[in-house]
Amino acid sequence: MTPALHPALLLMIAVAPLVGALAAGLFGKTIGRTGAHSVTIAGVALSFLLSVWTLWQVIQGAGYDGTVYEWMRVATPFGALKFEVGFLIDALTALMMCVVTFVSLMVHLYTIGYMRDDSGYTRFFAYLSLFTFAMLMLVMSNNFLQLFFGWEAVGLISYLLIGFWYTKESAIKANMKAFIVNRVGDFGFILGIGLLFAFAGSLHYGEVFKMRTELAGFTLPGSNWGLLTVTCLCLFIGAMGKSAQFPLHVWLPDSMEGPTPISALIHAATMVTAGIFMVTRMSPLFELSESTLSFMMAVGATTALFMGILGLVQNDIKRVVAYSTLSQLGYMTVALGASAYSMAVFHLVTHAFFKALLFLAAGSVIIGMHHEQDMRNMGGLRRAMPVTWATALIGALALIGAPFFSGFYSKDAIIEAVRRSHLPGAGFAAFALIASVFVTALYTFRMIFLVFYGPPRGHSGVSGHEHTPHESPRVITLPLVLLAIPSLVIGAWMIGPLLSGDFFARGVAFNSVVFVADRHSALREISGEFHGWFEMAMHALTTLPVWLASAGVVSAAWLYLRSSNIPAALKQRCPRLYALLDQKYYLDTVHEIVFARGAVMLGSDLAATGEQKIIDGAVNGSARSAMMIARAIRALQTGDLTHYALAMVAGLAALIVLFVRF
Repeated sequence: MTPALHPALLLMIAVAPLVGALAAGLFGKTIGRTGAHSVTIAGVALSFLLSVWTLWQVIQGAGYDGTVYEWMRVATPFGALKFEVGFLIDALTALMMCVVTFVSLMVHLYTIGYMRDDSGYTRFFAYLSLFTFAMLMLVMSNNFLQLFFGWEAVGLISYLLIGFWYTKESAIKANMKAFIVNRVGDFGFILGIGLLFAFAGSLHYGEVFKMRTELAGFTLPGSNWGLLTVTCLCLFIGAMGKSAQFPLHVWLPDSMEGPTPISALIHAATMVTAGIFMVTRMSPLFELSESTLSFMMAVGATTALFMGILGLVQNDIKRVVAYSTLSQLGYMTVALGASAYSMAVFHLVTHAFFKALLFLAAGSVIIGMHHEQDMRNMGGLRRAMPVTWATALIGALALIGAPFFSGFYSKDAIIEAVRRSHLPGAGFAAFALIASVFVTALYTFRMIFLVFYGPPRGHSGVSGHEHTPHESPRVITLPLVLLAIPSLVIGAWMIGPLLSGDFFARGVAFNSVVFVADRHSALREISGEFHGWFEMAMHALTTLPVWLASAGVVSAAWLYLRSSNIPAALKQRCPRLYALLDQKYYLDTVHEIVFARGAVMLGSDLAATGEQKIIDGAVNGSARSAMMIARAIRALQTGDLTHYALAMVAGLAALIVLFVRF
């Protein structure tokens, strides 16, 4: 008998973090710090356990696609349009639910130690749980309206979290930058949704997907452009903003101004993966637009290589990890362009664990160094912080794609799928991904060697006083250990079902669409050559990516342990190149001119035209109208009782006449 998923249970998964957020946010002073973190952790833990149970049921063949709550029905030329809260639970959704809730749970536990001295303790826990709720609503949605709600909600809450320390000017600038840049992407996203609704007449995924062949035959009115190509490009622009793809990536490094726990949550399993998830969910549409696929491949390859290069010149430990996030998101985007959707999701999962691990390990280092973040003032922490060192090393090896670690399996499969793709741009994408393997290993182990190896440098902390580095408390190291376990094993465990199995064929709620790419067979070709996780890792020892990763590690050891004067000499010999990288290709300046100043000019025009002329004109005009009416009827107020009695009799007679007539 096929197991069933009850909508009440699914609603509980989404609502449990919301209940915790409301309790901590509204009653934080009453329940105190312990009560705030207890109720939010309990909500996320419950959500995680139910998500695991849901995934198990989906593997057994269960699925769900239905309405939980309908709040409006509007008549349209296409029929009744429903505005609803609905859930679509298949293998993709169930897997995302588990990843989001597990990483969120680890971040909640970690926050107890990291934020213990912060005055905004209860508020921060409320934001974390609210963020988790918004992401769950996004991934569980079965319609574009709810998707857009979750999409905007994670953007709004990320604004609050990045600017959590609102007394810091840099934090305020960073959250505003994230907000504005994401609005650029979201404008394209809502245009794409609008085009789908205008031509399909529905906001439900399944109904739109059933019309995908018909939609592919339409052209955009007034042009020769294919409707589906324009729509998919608009949707992908939204993904470029949320998933920080070039050139809409500039907000993500600056988001490091927020506390480290939220850096881990935003960069690992929630906001930045929303774009990857959305394109994967919309894969039936994207598969019919090869132009969009090629565009995605080019954008992802550019992001993977050139954002990774910027990590080589960063000295802030959190920013190094942030630029690695940009690079790895580029890998996922290239996989989407190559129609390797299952591998994009696979890398999303492995990346969620090892990137959360690296961010939280960086936070542990910051605590142990008394809030020092400059790697040039670190060194020799391996003995002082053994747990942080061991877990950070595991995360680093997974990030560079070392054989048998989780990141190896997903990255290697993506590179191979891109190499076999025949779409325009595949050659450049393959080169960029292979080159970024070396770059990733170089900047990752530059960080490892500068922080944990070599002689101690400074150890003075932000206060300027000498101190002794120390290991973080257990409430911080426990999440590191729990994240290190999947960073080690989940790649070998998942590669078989996702690459050559039928994992994504189970529990699909709409049978008219096959999840695996049906027109581009690069992934299907390599799945036939898969013989097991152990054989894949052993074979990779003779391939170029593994040798390039090894060369990156060796180069980092040589440059930052044995010949540490060479980087400084290169900086002096190539000042223009260093300035280009240090200024992030001057893209921040471009965005400031185009978007920031453009937003100011638009706001000024709207204030002058919209507010002063239209709104103020309407308000002032209504006031003048009321004054004229008052002046006209003022003459009727004589103060003579006989006049008022006569008016009452006349009014009563008029009512009688009307009553008798009707």
